[in-house]
Amino acid sequence: MNTQNTPVHIRLWHRDFWLMAMANLLLTVAVYVLIPVMPGWLMQTENLTMRETGLVMGAFGIGIFLFGCFTSYLVQHFRRNIACIWAVLLMAALLAWLYYLDLQKSQFFDFPVLLVQRMGLGAAFGVAQMILSSTLIIDTCESFQRTEANHSASWFSRFALSIGPLTGIIVDRMAGFSTVLLVSIGCTLVAILFILMVHFPFRTPEENVKVVSLDRFFLPQGWPLTLNLMVVTFIMGLLLSTMFSELFYGMEMVGFLVALLAQRFVFRDAEIESEVITGLVLMGVAVLMILTRHQHIVSFAAPMFIGFGLGIIGSRFLLFFIKLSRHCQRGTAQSTFFLAWEFGLALGLCAGYALLEQQTGAVLQVALCTTVVALLFYHFFTHGWYIRHKNR
Repeated sequence: MNTQNTPVHIRLWHRDFWLMAMANLLLTVAVYVLIPVMPGWLMQTENLTMRETGLVMGAFGIGIFLFGCFTSYLVQHFRRNIACIWAVLLMAALLAWLYYLDLQKSQFFDFPVLLVQRMGLGAAFGVAQMILSSTLIIDTCESFQRTEANHSASWFSRFALSIGPLTGIIVDRMAGFSTVLLVSIGCTLVAILFILMVHFPFRTPEENVKVVSLDRFFLPQGWPLTLNLMVVTFIMGLLLSTMFSELFYGMEMVGFLVALLAQRFVFRDAEIESEVITGLVLMGVAVLMILTRHQHIVSFAAPMFIGFGLGIIGSRFLLFFIKLSRHCQRGTAQSTFFLAWEFGLALGLCAGYALLEQQTGAVLQVALCTTVVALLFYHFFTHGWYIRHKNR
């Protein structure tokens, strides 16, 4: 039987790892808290069209790629924790700029200004997360615990996909969009505090490090996994453009919890293909339920299925990337997973607003068709390709 499991080491969960994992959670929440509320602000306060709103939200996905090729150089020529902190400070500054724009309610700001802000936020977030996940998190643990460290820390980012939007909706309803921005800025500042609380010893920079390189940025040989994961998170991005209830994100969080337990106990000795197939089937069933059924139970079951499916798919794909990578490419594999995940979400949000104009029926139909495509692509191509090319 072709199975791959991640062992559990209780010694991994020490103070420094917890601080890095929580910094990871807070950084991601700072970004995801804007997803359900920023589009409404763009259209109602800044008078952007639906198409312009979609492009602004999608610009974040372009931004995460902008400075990734410099990540290795930054880590080698500067203190790696300081480079991460500067990137997070840039995130805070860009969020503060958005807060300033919101205060200027007597005037509208041009679409290009908002596009640049969103793209810049994506660029800063991309650098911060690539340094954090590819370097800082694994530096807090022993070498034999690094796969588990990547696997465990990624769950914190995954839970942010429910915690962030849920927080954004509640805060926006109670205190308005400006307070949502303050919460986002607060998350970045606390993340900086957590990073500062961990001591990272100085390392002598390697010689002949290129300013521009794919190291710690992108893994070209993993393109089928990258494409397949983008398609999966594109589905989620589409759904995020139409789902704005606290119940949806609350039940999605329950789905993540169930996925975490199922991966440890239900899929422990199962074929590795079963996790992704099960996840995509459940996501397809959830979308079909929302599209065709109106019973109250659907409001609970469908988002839980989506959370469960996305949770086990994301966790398994991360391990695929790590096991596909060659020696010293673990950080690159982690960054590639991050890029595929975030770009798919941003592309889905862009399509949901700019192309489908938040028409729930059309969004759900496209999401269902895309789920079928992702399932067929994985079953008939990606999985077999991975088995033939994995290195671990």
